Amino acid sequence: MTASQGGEVILEMRGITKTFPGVNALDNVNLAVRAGEIHALVGENGAGKSTLMKVLSGVYPAGSYAGDIHFGGEVRRFRGIDDSEKLGIIIIHQELALVPLLSIAENIFLGNERATRGVIDWIEAYQQTRALLAKVGLKEAPTTLVTHLGVGKQQLVEIAKALSKDVKLLILDEPTASLNESDSDALLELLLELKSHGITSILISHKLNEISKVADSITVLRDGATVETLDCHGEAISEDRIIRGMVGRDMAHRYPQRDPQVGEVVFEVRDWRVHHAVHAEREVVKGVNLNVRRGEIVGIAGLMGAGRTEFAMSVFGRSYGQRISGSAFLHGKEVDLGTVSKAIAHGVAYVTEDRKALGLVLDEEIRTNISLANLKDVSEAGVLDTGREFKVANDYRKALKIRCSGVAQHAVQLSGGNQQKVVLSKWLFTKPELLILDEPTRGIDVGAKYEIYTIVDELAREGKSILMISSELPELLGMCDRIYVMNEGRLVAEMPVAEASQERIMRVIVNSSGGGDHVQ
Repeated sequence: MTASQGGEVILEMRGITKTFPGVNALDNVNLAVRAGEIHALVGENGAGKSTLMKVLSGVYPAGSYAGDIHFGGEVRRFRGIDDSEKLGIIIIHQELALVPLLSIAENIFLGNERATRGVIDWIEAYQQTRALLAKVGLKEAPTTLVTHLGVGKQQLVEIAKALSKDVKLLILDEPTASLNESDSDALLELLLELKSHGITSILISHKLNEISKVADSITVLRDGATVETLDCHGEAISEDRIIRGMVGRDMAHRYPQRDPQVGEVVFEVRDWRVHHAVHAEREVVKGVNLNVRRGEIVGIAGLMGAGRTEFAMSVFGRSYGQRISGSAFLHGKEVDLGTVSKAIAHGVAYVTEDRKALGLVLDEEIRTNISLANLKDVSEAGVLDTGREFKVANDYRKALKIRCSGVAQHAVQLSGGNQQKVVLSKWLFTKPELLILDEPTRGIDVGAKYEIYTIVDELAREGKSILMISSELPELLGMCDRIYVMNEGRLVAEMPVAEASQERIMRVIVNSSGGGDHVQ
């Protein structure tokens, strides 16, 4: 294995092996990172990336794994995060560790307070916070509460916090998973800026286009083992080349070959309007008219904040918003979708964009999660039939190829892709006629994405009507039969996928900003 051209090797992990009950998470993994480089770590969900970084940062302490960590030329045995942070190894997890109701300054110096004899020196804390925020490009006041910041700015606060600890090696686990394109670009630019100041980074990401922009080296993990390390300066590394290493095969087609058999209109909304959940005077969905046919996959494209999720959640039992008006029809008959129970009863299902907070009960077993939305079908006279529940869960485990030790495994222990399959199983068990998918592949790797796409395609072949929201335009273009474009709460265009392109969709969005209803 070779690291890229650059400085001396600052980090070397040799023969790292880590096991959990029944699972060999890491098998003799090797990783070498040079000083001052951005080193990408890629692999499918469950390949061992996060586990390896938890070993490095001391989350999994010395003694709980086999192998050696060399940092700064010495063997290191970290007993916890404090040990690694003292040497300047800082990890920023995908789930941010900020305290929402504390200020930026309080978050940055939490546990590392600027104090004299036990008394916090707020003047010094605020001065240092301003300097740190300037380094990451934030203009907010140090007293701003973190809860008032968007996710992109919260990521920058996390990096400012790392800089306050004299970071030498910055580890970022899926830092752009929840960011829009502009926030993602800003974060990548910041990584390049930090690199110019000698800070080394390890970047874990499923977004291969981002890795291609900034990485000096790419280490590929597969099934808990090191596959290869690629030098991005020695040759041009294509996304297909990275994918081949990740999944062990070529993926000539990122999307299944579709042969749509579109039938009659199954679902329709007319003049659908939704006001903001908190600010009732603000209309966030403005007179939407939309339909989905039998066996059809219909996409909704749009920028973040366009109102797509607000629309989907309001349709699903008014689970978002207030002062909701408009009409919903199934098979031409007007239906009442006023509660989640009524929506489910009428055959509407919603796969949320936030599977961990809203889609799953992470501390419960897979079987419990799958049956949760349709308990009546695994119960008799109000009493749960656990045998039937196990059978249903096992049937979905096999059908959707959920990789797990069994349906008694807790959802929190699954990779992102397998968690998403559990969410899909839960809603498929309700036997929906309309399946709404909100960012169905967010935060999962390219191999797991293809499996999700295949499941969605099979559902359409079976005659299900599918409404797909995605911020990834290639995903909509690769999977959908027809695309609506949403901007500022309105549908501003409708086009068959054969006439759609990324350029045309973006042009429609730009041209419709600040205007009225422009459905084409």
